[in-house]
Amino acid sequence: MLDGSLSTSANFTPGDAAESRWTQAEAEKIYNSPFNDLLYRAHTVHRAQFDPNAIQMSRLLSIKTGGCAEDCGYCSQSAHYQTGLKASKLMEVERVLAEARKARDGGATRYCMGAAWRSPKDRDMEAIVAMVSGVRALGMETCMTLGMLTPAQSARLAEAGLDYYNHNIDTSERFYGEIITTRSFADRLETLANVRDAGIKVCAGGILGMGEAADDRISMLVTLANLPVPPESVPINMLIPIPGSKLADAAPVDPIDFVRTIALARILMPQSHVRLSAGRTDMSDETQALCFFAGANSIFVGETLLTADNPGEDHDAALFRRLGLRPMAPTARQDAAE
Repeated sequence: MLDGSLSTSANFTPGDAAESRWTQAEAEKIYNSPFNDLLYRAHTVHRAQFDPNAIQMSRLLSIKTGGCAEDCGYCSQSAHYQTGLKASKLMEVERVLAEARKARDGGATRYCMGAAWRSPKDRDMEAIVAMVSGVRALGMETCMTLGMLTPAQSARLAEAGLDYYNHNIDTSERFYGEIITTRSFADRLETLANVRDAGIKVCAGGILGMGEAADDRISMLVTLANLPVPPESVPINMLIPIPGSKLADAAPVDPIDFVRTIALARILMPQSHVRLSAGRTDMSDETQALCFFAGANSIFVGETLLTADNPGEDHDAALFRRLGLRPMAPTARQDAAE
């Protein structure tokens, strides 16, 4: 794999320590290859692992919004910035489950729940566990993003049956301090290790358009690919500049550079779901089509993400028809559910 050969990369198996070491130089060479060659390689790797015309559909719900103690420069929910977002308390379990039923009936196969916390408090864990158990009973895959987790909290979520835990590393270790100062890059990796050790699948990616260089984007993906087991899900977000936030005036990402990043993620992490995540409202249909060809095979559906806008389901359905794409088949758990 390290010589960059296409056939070996297509057959790559995550988790093999001898085969999962990518260097920055190798990844940069792939990223900077001629665009057509890069897309061909990424699509070949993707086709070897997945149905190229099936897209995994997730729904995201903010179960506790705003008032976060972290100073993430991109976030509308940080208490450090005047973004106009009003803080709310943790949602009631039954309300969350009612929203999950609607998501399932609308075709979503994974339900992601996010709370704007530095880390959950022990008093909140009972409700969180009930949400996980309830969504699982609906036959959907479950995902949570709650900030940093201790080993004990990770174990409790695993016991409840949590399938995925999302904790993005956001950018490269070098650039991280430019965006966040209230927790370190190492803190991020520690939570990912706690989650993995508990037996929960990992969802971890990053954000493009925060002022980082191409090398930072590449380094972020190399870090993820070189984890003991690469994340099963890798969300790639395009920054949505939030008025009042530190990055309110950030320059937009070049669409070709964004597609290159998607392609590199697919090549470095062949068996991961690569999610075309936040920022799709500002992407043309053509950009999204290139991302799907380059290996993106997961999206969030619905009008909103946690607090940001998302393309409407009618628009997504129309785009899928034009491209001949279809929702990925539900899990066996969903087939067996009520």
